[in-house]
This record gives sequence, structure tokens and C-alpha cells, in this order.
Amino acid sequence: MMNAMNDPMVRLLGAWAGEINIWSVLLRVFFSAALSAIIGTERSSKRHSAGLRTFMLVSLAGTIAMMVDMWLYELLRTGLFLLSVATVVSTTMIATNSLFISSRNQIKGITTSAGLLVCCLLGISLGAGFYTLTAVAAVAMLFSLSLLPALEVVLKDRSNHFEVHLELTSSHHLKEFVTTIRELGLKIDDIETNPAYVNSGLSVYSIAISITRKELKKFKTHKEIIDALATLEYVSHIEEI
Repeated sequence: MMNAMNDPMVRLLGAWAGEINIWSVLLRVFFSAALSAIIGTERSSKRHSAGLRTFMLVSLAGTIAMMVDMWLYELLRTGLFLLSVATVVSTTMIATNSLFISSRNQIKGITTSAGLLVCCLLGISLGAGFYTLTAVAAVAMLFSLSLLPALEVVLKDRSNHFEVHLELTSSHHLKEFVTTIRELGLKIDDIETNPAYVNSGLSVYSIAISITRKELKKFKTHKEIIDALATLEYVSHIEEI
């Protein structure tokens, strides 16, 4: 069974790092604050709802909860890690509350919400003395947050399916827009009136589109298709969402 004493960093630093003592507590708290600060800075730089302080507090909560649970286990032999469980549940609630629906009918904050939960688990892992696991997982998390978005954009643009936010000068032009879409070799999968703009006087829609014509699949990107649609005189604004 894996325990903190088997951690490579514990073997490197010494047995004290795998125990609960003043020095290991300071090390884990510092390590927890440092890693979460790096992750939180990345989120803050992109102006997300949860930033530096939130990620640090969530990670520290996980680290402290696990160390207290381990101390109680050694003292009382209860085998119940209640504080750690409560911390995960509380973090999940905070993460859920960081989600919101934008004016363009999109769910925002999913990545940040998941990041908060992972950061809490990193704190718990560190509190248990698994330094190597925590470091490797933190690097993997930063990789997914910082480098994968560029790959995600490329994969998204190569997809035959995309969704647009469409603003028409009048609702009477919707039928004309649908006809134009079909003539271009596109298929409309779904059309929804954007509820955020109801009673605003604007004709705003969220439209799911599929590329069906082979020529478009090979040579046209989503941006080029959308730029072409934007030239229609009755289209006030259109962009991919």
C-alpha cells in the first residue's frame, strides 16, 4: 500500500518530510501555497472568476484538512477523514457557483470550476505527504490550462459542426438566412431565440450549423464561412460561440 514514506521526495529529503511535525507542516503549507499561486496566476491572467487568492485558499484548505485528519487518525484511530471529505464537498459547491450562463446562452466557467476541484485535491494530496504526485499533477494541470487551449482551437476549427451567435436586423430575415445557409452547403441543426435578448427589440439567435458540402470541409474554416455570412446585408452581427 502506498504511503508518504515511499514518496521519492520524502526519501530525498528524509523521513521527517513524511511525518507530521513542524517542519513538514511548514513545507507542505509552503508547497501548497506556491503551486496554487502559479495555477491561480494563470487563471487570473485570463480574467476568470476564480483567481490567485481563490485557488490558494482552496489548496490550503485541502492541505490543512488532510493534515488534521491524519493527526486525528494517529491520535484516535478513527479511520474517518471527515475534514477532507467536507473540504471536497465545499469546494465542489464553490466551483458550481462559479458557473454562469452568458448573454449568448453559453455556460461559462467550466474549466475554472474543474480547476478549483483539482486544486483542492492537489492540496489534499500534498497534505498527505505525496509531494511527487502533487508536483506531477500540478504540472499536468498547468499544461492543460496553458497549452491545450491552442490545440483545442485547431481541433474546433477542423470540426464539421459549429455554433454561431446571430443578430439580424429583423426577424423577417430569418427565413432568408436559412435559405442562404442551405445554398452554401450548410445544414442548420438547431435554432434558438436567445432569451437574454427577449423584449430588447433585437432579433438574436443561437444557431448550430453543420458543414455538409465536401468543398467547404476541405478548404473553408469556420471563420471564413462566418465572414462570408457577415456580408449579408440583413446580418447585423455574427460570430462563433
